[in-house]
Amino acid sequence: MAIRKKTNKNPPVLSHEFVIQNHADIVSCVAMVFLLGLMFEVTSKVAVLFITVQYNVTISTSESPEETPVNYFHHGLKDAATVFFYMLVAIIMHAIIQEYVLDKINRKMHFSKTKHSKFNESGQLSAFYLFSCGWGASILLSENFLSNPVSLWEGYPHTLMPFQMKFFYICQLGYWLHALPELYFQKTKKEDIPRQLVYISLYVVHIAGAYMLNLNRLGLVLLVLHYFVELLFHVSRLVYFSNDSRQTGFTVWAVLFVLGRLLTLSLSVLTVGFGLAGAEQQGLDLPAGNFNVLFVRITVLATICVTQAFMMWKFINFQLRRWREHAQAQTLKKKAAPVKSKAKKDKANGVNGALSSNGADSPRARKEKSS
Repeated sequence: MAIRKKTNKNPPVLSHEFVIQNHADIVSCVAMVFLLGLMFEVTSKVAVLFITVQYNVTISTSESPEETPVNYFHHGLKDAATVFFYMLVAIIMHAIIQEYVLDKINRKMHFSKTKHSKFNESGQLSAFYLFSCGWGASILLSENFLSNPVSLWEGYPHTLMPFQMKFFYICQLGYWLHALPELYFQKTKKEDIPRQLVYISLYVVHIAGAYMLNLNRLGLVLLVLHYFVELLFHVSRLVYFSNDSRQTGFTVWAVLFVLGRLLTLSLSVLTVGFGLAGAEQQGLDLPAGNFNVLFVRITVLATICVTQAFMMWKFINFQLRRWREHAQAQTLKKKAAPVKSKAKKDKANGVNGALSSNGADSPRARKEKSS
């Protein structure tokens, strides 16, 4: 993410610079078109596809004397329109956080170009991870997924979702897809684009896979776990930028990162490898949303294992680089200390030598020498 320099010159309309400087206003206008569409009967049916969550199913419960209808949702092709709208919302929120929070802090701290880019990235992701982690945890508690882990695979396929869970997945997909145009809006450096594309693709593939394969419960648990660990890392990096000596957060993050990878693999193998393998409903049934076949289970587990191995490889390289840099810094300090003490000693000897030479040339010395 490069530094955007604000100039008083107005760029030509529809030029690259014009779009980059005013992208939040342009996207806000596009989103406003969909909202205004709700006001007219002719366009309201189309606007509803983009704004509201689709595929509502009402089920009556007979637990109480009076039957109370409960709304559930399943996924479908129309969700693409809803994801597109909330991708626009994510772009707007990104610009608001950048302009009214991060840019003001940057002006006060006077970061270098490298720190400026990393600070913006960690600031944006910290806000997103904090919001998503809290939201996802509230869904887990309300649906009792943590107190009853068997529900992660029991009753598969989980085609019906409560509103909060489906809206959570819609917003997650919208956020990570908004990161693609942000590469252009934020003038990301060419050497950073491949890393960002891999980063974004992993999120989109895993979230969309859990959503479409009806593994939404397992996906929600793994997302909350992963977001919590990532939140700690980016908060630690923000603290480090404010004070270079504060690195305790990275140590805590390193421990939780390894534990998070182990817990992710354990839950995935337990749910997909054992839970779904022993489920009553086996076989591929696309209309019913059942993907509980050996090929799909192996593909899901292989994808998760490869991703976790890739993350551990990146983590090990990151730690080795940190240790190497720390060792080099300690070596330079040790080398600098003897040189500094030697310089002080030479300086002291020079002063003593000068005093001795001055004493030898004094009148008293010459008198003693002549006698």
